Amino acid sequence: MLLDKPTLFQNNLEFILVVLVFITIILFRITLLYQDYKEFISKPFYYTNAMVLKQYSKIKNGKSYVVLKLKTTDGYIIYTTSWIKKSIELYQVRIKILINHEITFFGYLNSFYSQIIIKKIYKKVEDRRNSLLKEIKSQHKNNDIVDFYQAIFLATSINQSLRTSVSLLGVSHLIALSGFHLSILWGIVFSLLNYIYRPIQQKYFPYRYNLIDLGFISLIILALYVWFVGYPPSLIRSFVMLLSIWILSILGMKLISFQFLLTIILLILSINPLLIASLSFWYSIAGVFYIYLILGWSKERNSLVVSIIYIPFGIFLLMLPIVHLFFDYTSSWQLLSPILSLLFIPFYPISIFLHLINMGFLFDEVLIALFSFPTTYLEYRLSIDFGILYILVSIVSIWSRFIFTFTILLAFIYSIYLFWRFS
Repeated sequence: MLLDKPTLFQNNLEFILVVLVFITIILFRITLLYQDYKEFISKPFYYTNAMVLKQYSKIKNGKSYVVLKLKTTDGYIIYTTSWIKKSIELYQVRIKILINHEITFFGYLNSFYSQIIIKKIYKKVEDRRNSLLKEIKSQHKNNDIVDFYQAIFLATSINQSLRTSVSLLGVSHLIALSGFHLSILWGIVFSLLNYIYRPIQQKYFPYRYNLIDLGFISLIILALYVWFVGYPPSLIRSFVMLLSIWILSILGMKLISFQFLLTIILLILSINPLLIASLSFWYSIAGVFYIYLILGWSKERNSLVVSIIYIPFGIFLLMLPIVHLFFDYTSSWQLLSPILSLLFIPFYPISIFLHLINMGFLFDEVLIALFSFPTTYLEYRLSIDFGILYILVSIVSIWSRFIFTFTILLAFIYSIYLFWRFS
């Protein structure tokens, strides 16, 4: 009989004490942020420097205007409108923020709209990703494909047309860098290092454990990658979790544990409480939570079946109500999402290799056709009441297989209702 692996905490009291410590830290930091927020909105205006992250044109009532997305040196993310003609994307600017007193605390933590006056335009900031972005662009003729590859490799934003297409295909999670991408990259980096390391290890130091040596080097490489692409919230969560999983694996401790998951969430929020207002962070957490649920209640099943059927199809079904709490688009093409997610696993490393040998264009025609499939859609958003109920039932299903089955049934009924409305 195999002994169970030790858990992160010896008993529930230890777990509760650690949770209370983290919650205290988070509340203290949130209180400080709230005081900063009250001070911020009490002012009529505010001077600061900022970088223009994005600039695009929109038309309303026959008039064209420009939307700017800025990140200030204070860390604020501001959206504003302007009549400026020339491109100032990636430029440093001196701005006067005309404080919008309707800004909520949630918006202050995440992003908000406010009018600004650009007082001075400084030089353009050199993006450390520029050379790679240009290299990717040189291998493609279609702008959507350029945006797609730049997003999945370097965490850039995508245009509205492509954003709509991937939403209708149900593959937005494949575009935004997250734990899915990081786990694939971990596999690539670790495997390549192991190919070089293993013969040397067997000859000179067979007593060494490759998970410790190569895991450490792989984590350093991935940490540099997270920094290089600009610390996307979902990638931060993924990296901290990957680091924790590596440490627990070395210690021989149990990994599939909701105590472990909650501890990681609280650790990340205590380090960066601004992530409380990040939807991408919480969607990333929700995805991991449902993976843990599926793994926890399918231990007796064949691991291959779990990997290629239970997880991709189960995550699609269970995440559907969560996604529609905040996003409206529904299309019958979203039913392809689990299959496309599976295909993405080999596609991602292959596409990286093809771009390295200057043949990144090979999948262009297939991708163009795929993105052009969804043409009709339904706008429908899940009610907050049902969403809260669904989340509570999902949490209770941690302790009950019956409730877990009921959660799947709820998600299944909702999916039938949703796609029946579309038909």
